[in-house]
Amino acid sequence: CHPSGPGGVLRFTDRHAEIQVPALHRVPSSLDPLYGLVRRCLDLIQQNPLPTELLRTALNDPGSVRTSQVVQYELGYVVCAAVALLFTVAVPVAGMCFCYCRSRRRLRAHRRSLGCRRRCLLACLSFTSLIILVSVTCAFVTSQRVKGQMEPGLGAVPSTLRTLRQHLANVPQGVQMVVDKFEVPRKQIISDLGGLSRSVGLSIHAQLQAMTYAALADLQDRARGTAGARPRRVVALLDDPRCTSCASVLGRAQGLELGADYGKVPSVEKVLKALAGLPRSDFAEMIRQGNGTFNSIPELAVERMAQVIQDLRGDLARTAEKVQSIADGFPLPDYTRPVSEALGTAEERSQPYLREVQRFERYRWIAGTVLCSIILLILVCNVTGMALGAYGLSKREDPSDYECRGEAGAKFLLVGVGLAFLFSWLLILLVFATFLVGGNIQTLVCRNWVNQEIYKFIDTPGNLPPSMNLTRQLNLRRDSNLSSAYRECKSGAGLWEVLQLDRSYDLDEHLKTPKYTADFQKRLGDFTANLGDVRLLRSEGRQDLETFARSGVDEVDYGRFQEEMKNPVVQTSLPGLARNLEGLQKMQRNSTVAGRLAAEAQALWHMQNSTVQSQEALVAKLGESVQFLSRLAPHLKERVKRTLATTASVEARLPVQAQQILRQELGCFTRKELRYFAQYLNWVGQTLREDVASCQPLATALDNGRVILCDRIAEPWNAFWFSLGCCTFFLIPNIIFAVRLTKHFRPIRNRLISTGSEETCPFHIPRVTALKL
Repeated sequence: CHPSGPGGVLRFTDRHAEIQVPALHRVPSSLDPLYGLVRRCLDLIQQNPLPTELLRTALNDPGSVRTSQVVQYELGYVVCAAVALLFTVAVPVAGMCFCYCRSRRRLRAHRRSLGCRRRCLLACLSFTSLIILVSVTCAFVTSQRVKGQMEPGLGAVPSTLRTLRQHLANVPQGVQMVVDKFEVPRKQIISDLGGLSRSVGLSIHAQLQAMTYAALADLQDRARGTAGARPRRVVALLDDPRCTSCASVLGRAQGLELGADYGKVPSVEKVLKALAGLPRSDFAEMIRQGNGTFNSIPELAVERMAQVIQDLRGDLARTAEKVQSIADGFPLPDYTRPVSEALGTAEERSQPYLREVQRFERYRWIAGTVLCSIILLILVCNVTGMALGAYGLSKREDPSDYECRGEAGAKFLLVGVGLAFLFSWLLILLVFATFLVGGNIQTLVCRNWVNQEIYKFIDTPGNLPPSMNLTRQLNLRRDSNLSSAYRECKSGAGLWEVLQLDRSYDLDEHLKTPKYTADFQKRLGDFTANLGDVRLLRSEGRQDLETFARSGVDEVDYGRFQEEMKNPVVQTSLPGLARNLEGLQKMQRNSTVAGRLAAEAQALWHMQNSTVQSQEALVAKLGESVQFLSRLAPHLKERVKRTLATTASVEARLPVQAQQILRQELGCFTRKELRYFAQYLNWVGQTLREDVASCQPLATALDNGRVILCDRIAEPWNAFWFSLGCCTFFLIPNIIFAVRLTKHFRPIRNRLISTGSEETCPFHIPRVTALKL
């Protein structure tokens, strides 16, 4: 039994993915250091924990909320509001007075320190302008990021709620879809059943063929030995006329003698009588039949296993009905209705608020863009004024001379100062409004959402009014709350594990493999098949071998046979003697003697051609037979006995080992099919928990809400007001440096000659005089 390869792994199509809630994650950004700085600032401003008492009172009895409680919690924001109010009132008034009083005055006299002071003011104004430029750039970028994230973020709220409702509504169809996928293992098992019987037969044949073919080969060798010792060959060779013609040969040849005395050959009459009539059976046909019977085992296995295969298919059909009970008994459809209704209500009620948020965001973006553009205009005035003023100073030879470019530079600086005075209160109002909203979202919602304090507040009895009891509205278990349900859903729990059911539902109990495979496994375990007896040798063939072994062939003295076979048929060469006589004939004068010599020579030639040559051929054949028997005879009994024992052993072991191989193959098949069942049931459990009836989309939706609100909207929102606030507050030193620098770009007034100098009359108030330049 080989372990299943890739073909033993079932593939199930992944459906239901189109209604999943995709998980959102915080995307790293180049503005992360700015976001971190803003969070630390907000942590300093709002150090109070979640105001559980204040929230409980506000949710259950809004009229009883005391202002002092709100002020106490929002103390940091109140201080910031006071600073913003002071800035709104004081900066425009003080700035305009400062600009009016200081910008119209000129430097009284040229001193050596004026150049150093001028360069210092240029550097300070350039530095503040650079800070404002960086801040307004960050404000622009974060404002656009808020705008880019707000619309999809607001749109994600109703779409996520709809997706969750669709997820709950599709649970019955999804469960039925999962159950219908039993068709995948069923088809695979039916396919395996179709080839099971032949596979078992081929396996039995393959594992037993070495032993069976070896026994058949040994039996064929013994049969060939028996056929080689047939008595008719012995009779034909030993009952030849040459054995009884010695006297006639000696009388005909007169002076010639036989080389071999065949009368000395041992008698084989006893052996011939024992082997008379053998073989009585056709060994070749018996071996062919035994081989054919063995080779027909695969077809025989198909025939004997046909009924059990049919029964297994019936068991498989009944298993499909049991699997259908998973869908029929799944308890969710009746218990997800409260959750669907709550999600639908939340979607409907959220629409007006989402539209208001979108409208407010549009106004914020317009105001922010306009004010950022004004700040850029102030920076343009600063840069232009400093450039013209510096250029004018470089072209002016006498500090008291009028220079139009320097005067233009001073006016550009004053225009920037005027814009700063004019729009500073709008800037601070926008900064405070966005700060109040974004800061509270970060400190009240996001910070407590991350550390799970919001869930603890919701879980505490009495914090929420009865109309907002989420445990009852979502039909959660009575022993559960939102925090535990969130954690369970986050870890991949099923809906049936967090909802309040009339009775507990254990999915693992319903997906135990033995519940669906017991009948299938028992039928395969109880099956036995009689594949019949494989007869390698019939009884008459066995008797022939035993008779041949007892015939005494091994008792014949083959050595004496072989010694006589070495002697020639006649001692003298008949052709040579005939030629000698023919030679003598020609020498004779007596015609009678010559005639007799010719007759004798002719007789010798006739004997050589008709008798001696045929006897020599027969002697050669006899030698081959004797040599074959001499090799066979010494181990004949032992080999025949071993062959018969091997054949009997193989015939006895074949049925036993065939049954063992059958059990082994069926066990392998059972384990393989049980793996198919286990794969399917594991996939059912995984799909129901993680996909079809998973509670994880609810937890994912909550996490997505935190990512959208806190990471994608609140962080750039807070970075926007922080950057815009930096611009606003750095406008104060910008105004101071710009106003002081304008006096350096204008001509210096010469000192007037008077009777009393400033040195001698330190408390003298100078009169205003007109100075002609």
